[in-house]
Amino acid sequence: MLRRPALPLRTQRCGRSPIERGGRTGVTMAAMKFGRVELPGGAILHDASLGPDPSALFDREALRMRAALADARGGRGSISYIAVDGRELVLRRYLRGGLPARVSRDCYLWLGEELTRPFHEFRLLATLLDRGLPVPRPVAARYLRSGLTYRGELVTERLPAATSLAERWLAGRIRDADWRSAGRCMRRFHDAGVQHADLNANNVMLDDAGNAWLLDFDRGRIRAPGHWQERSLARLGRSIKKIGRAAGLEDWRAGFDILRAAHDADGS
Repeated sequence: MLRRPALPLRTQRCGRSPIERGGRTGVTMAAMKFGRVELPGGAILHDASLGPDPSALFDREALRMRAALADARGGRGSISYIAVDGRELVLRRYLRGGLPARVSRDCYLWLGEELTRPFHEFRLLATLLDRGLPVPRPVAARYLRSGLTYRGELVTERLPAATSLAERWLAGRIRDADWRSAGRCMRRFHDAGVQHADLNANNVMLDDAGNAWLLDFDRGRIRAPGHWQERSLARLGRSIKKIGRAAGLEDWRAGFDILRAAHDADGS
């Protein structure tokens, strides 16, 4: 990884986030302080309480040499876990899937800094956290530009003792209470007008105490209620069905029905 000294830090308070495209005005950001570090060809946006320069969080080579980084199993190789200064963090590279990945696996079209995926998701997570919604705390986001494209990464806090809905189901450890917790969690986000662009069983996290969170708000946004809420739930249902059938589990409908009933009944 290329290591260059960062330019002086500029710390700022959150302003407004471009989380809404179209005619609706963006929402007010959280009152937490942000820091911004200029890089050659890029920048880092971060929680200013981290200090003046969080660049080390993105240096995989150095972290690996310190035995402070471990790659997650499965997936597309986009997730790594960081243990540094007593904190457990998650480092995620933005990678394409499907047909776009045949053109470029990790390059995105440059449309301006505020529209980069890592900065957009960082600001959205800060907004959701400020509204009391169960999401991981954003720590730092980085983009590196090259001509008309850029690459991006995001660091968030790792959720303690939590596993995905998919993992619990496939391991035979899921309870009816877990399905209900997931459904109530969805309802909280929908009541707040939060659209998750890729709601699936791997992005719903649960712990043994009955808590639930949502992960991965890449391309997420806040918008007025509408048919998109039903489409999000249908997408989650298809995800559960696909994962279950691949593992030879045909009882996906019973669990999803519990989730759906909890979503429809609970506005808390």
